[in-house]
Amino acid sequence: MFKFVMEIAGMSLDAMDPDNNASNDTYRIAKLRQHKSEKHKLHNTQPDQPAKRFPIDRSGLRFILRIFDFTAGFAIILIACHLLKIDLLSENLRTSLPYIAAPLFAFLGMRITGAYRFAFDEHPLTHIGRVLLGSSLGVALVHIISLVFNLGDDQLYQISAIVLCGYLGLHAHYAALLRSLTRSGALADNVVIVGATPAAFDLIEKNRKKREMNILGVFEDRLDRAPAAIADVPVIGKVDDLLEWDKLPDVDRIILTVTSTAQERVRTLIDRLRLLPQEVILMLDLDGFSPEKTSIANMVDTPAAYVSGAPKDVRRAAIKRGLDIVVASAMLILFLPFMMIIATLIKLDSQGSIFFRQRRHGFNNQIIRVWKFRTMHPDKAAEDGTKVIQTVSNDKRVTRIGAFLRRTSLDELPQLINILVGDMSLVGPRPHAVGMTTEEVEVHNIVAEYAHRHRMKPGLTGWAQINGSRGPVHTAELVKDRVRLDMEYMEKASFWFDLYVILMTAPCLLGDSKTQR
Repeated sequence: MFKFVMEIAGMSLDAMDPDNNASNDTYRIAKLRQHKSEKHKLHNTQPDQPAKRFPIDRSGLRFILRIFDFTAGFAIILIACHLLKIDLLSENLRTSLPYIAAPLFAFLGMRITGAYRFAFDEHPLTHIGRVLLGSSLGVALVHIISLVFNLGDDQLYQISAIVLCGYLGLHAHYAALLRSLTRSGALADNVVIVGATPAAFDLIEKNRKKREMNILGVFEDRLDRAPAAIADVPVIGKVDDLLEWDKLPDVDRIILTVTSTAQERVRTLIDRLRLLPQEVILMLDLDGFSPEKTSIANMVDTPAAYVSGAPKDVRRAAIKRGLDIVVASAMLILFLPFMMIIATLIKLDSQGSIFFRQRRHGFNNQIIRVWKFRTMHPDKAAEDGTKVIQTVSNDKRVTRIGAFLRRTSLDELPQLINILVGDMSLVGPRPHAVGMTTEEVEVHNIVAEYAHRHRMKPGLTGWAQINGSRGPVHTAELVKDRVRLDMEYMEKASFWFDLYVILMTAPCLLGDSKTQR
């Protein structure tokens, strides 16, 4: 009966139990409806405001703290040697090797004892206990090896004590920081729920204890059956209201809690929600369910399947961000003299500001302000996004210096600032202006998968651009081709693929003299 759930999520089943407990569901629905104070019309209660997010999520923070800890261990050794007046360089290898090994083994010991889990519901004292156990085991192993092979000296005990104290002090600060961020919701994803069901009630109740998510509201097409609020989370409106909701760009995930027995309803909802850039996750309410390895999420101890989008690859995101910062900083320093010359030429060529900031769609469809050198005569409407007209051949709005800048894409150089502040990436789908139209139709209405472009940060360059899709898109076919290339990039994206796109950008620009921008 429920096989379609796995088909949608791209999974297969080993075992499942489709039987339902009617009396239990009746009780849960009654429990849910205790919050209903009146027959539901479009609920006017405002949802919780989206939490101000920390720049990275919890898994990303775990990764960074592990890297920091590994580096800090050697800093602790240097401090310890300074305090004990030990010159590591003058010591022989048999003496100094255990000193260097102590923080490394302590780090490995903490990994084994789960000190880097940083779970939402973990008490700080429990965390400190894991740190003490792991680091002690690691240091003890160093001492055992030193005794067996006659390494080190008497000062190894003092070194070990400083290493243990250093790690305990660091992790006490980590625990306090994470506890504060967890309580504020800054490390939690902003989510909305589709489906005013008992499963939604259970999810909200479980989340109260762990605070893994900021649940902003519930949406339900069958408003006549829904309560005004579920466990104090307001039912805001129908799915159509969600699609037009002004807070949608702040949403990270959409969780579908409609019972899996309603197969046709689930299919319909998924087809509608797949058009959004957000991850769409279907809660799995099947007893005895045992899927094979697949794209499974665990939402506050409840199994769920990704039906649109994919789990975040934290390591890849961190590497991509590191590449962005390093390369963008180097490019900004390298091109700064040329940018100053360009700025002077713009002021001499025409009246108006040097820079042009335009409202464009960024990650998760959020509106960002993209920096460019001004290449046209001033147009406030174009900058605000109230009037977006794509350029054409011999466009009279383009200035003399602007024509050269657009042809060589030098007008895009200020977007290095957007990359450094985190609005953009070096490589990704190019950001389109808010309200941009093709053949008098807004581009997001031309291709069903258009919003999928916003599942990653927009780029200074991209796979589409090095394959000839740059400049205006005056026909629906050009829009479709660009979206297709953007989707190809998102499937292939990796560190090495990004490097390839970056290296190919300059040759493609130099060899492209025909594209009108």
